[in-house]
Amino acid sequence: MLAIHSLFVASLAISSSYAKLAWKDTKFLFTFGDSYTTDGFNISAGVNSPVPGFKTSSNGPNWVQALGSTFNVAGTKVFNLASGGATIDAKLVTPFEPTVLSIVDQVTQFHQFLAPKPAGAQWSSNNSLFAFWIGINDVGNSFSWTNVSQSQFHTVLMNRLTTQLDQLYADGARSFLFLTVPPTDRAPLILQQGPAVVAQIKPALADYNQQLRTTAQKFQAKHRDIQTAIVFDTQPVFNTLLDNAKTFGFVNTTGFCEAYQNGTPSQTTQTLPCAPVSNYFWLNSLHPLFTVHSSLALSIATTLST
Repeated sequence: MLAIHSLFVASLAISSSYAKLAWKDTKFLFTFGDSYTTDGFNISAGVNSPVPGFKTSSNGPNWVQALGSTFNVAGTKVFNLASGGATIDAKLVTPFEPTVLSIVDQVTQFHQFLAPKPAGAQWSSNNSLFAFWIGINDVGNSFSWTNVSQSQFHTVLMNRLTTQLDQLYADGARSFLFLTVPPTDRAPLILQQGPAVVAQIKPALADYNQQLRTTAQKFQAKHRDIQTAIVFDTQPVFNTLLDNAKTFGFVNTTGFCEAYQNGTPSQTTQTLPCAPVSNYFWLNSLHPLFTVHSSLALSIATTLST
């Protein structure tokens, strides 16, 4: 696969009268989200519990792990609280199984284990970034509902997300990064359901992402001492890679190899007649490979550095 040195990045950096936290000065990164973000770390087992290898949905390092390794310029320590299948609140959108930790649960864990700033996690308000990538399952599980308008329901979701942001603010968080939902209308899971379903989810994604931007703006307006509240748009990164698949070395952007869908022994595994796993965009019906995550992490690091 060709190395990706630069991509068009669209992000919303909300202005603040306080000094913005630069990536080079970020000593702690706390991440919240779903299967696109989790790496299997379990904070309830202790602050210094090891990350269990690449227990990700990307068959290799995901965007959080790439930020914590390849693009780590400040010795940033990462605490990843994400949970595969997560929604904002399980009472609003039910996850695929009851053991999944929603954003509400993840923030509760932060409050319990990390807000006290224990040894090994002695963070401060001016050196810590709180990153959220959530909404893939919220939109994916609700876009077909007919008992409520999507826009109205997304407002309910955003109000619930805001209560969690307020909790983190009360715990001392002052710098935030929000990732928009990527173009999952281009994922095999949706494409296989036909053009009518694609046409139905696409405006739902757009509305959710716009409401996320508005939520970030309102949150910072309410708390004037917030240093950073960036909404990073993941869609241009995904769309650039998908639209220029051949240039970036992808052999398939609309499907996946069934032999790889549950992960492979290595990042270069090949099972004929499929191409090597690293040449696919999608590992399975919904999750992009580590190569996509690496490109995303590079774009995020660049945005946080400018």
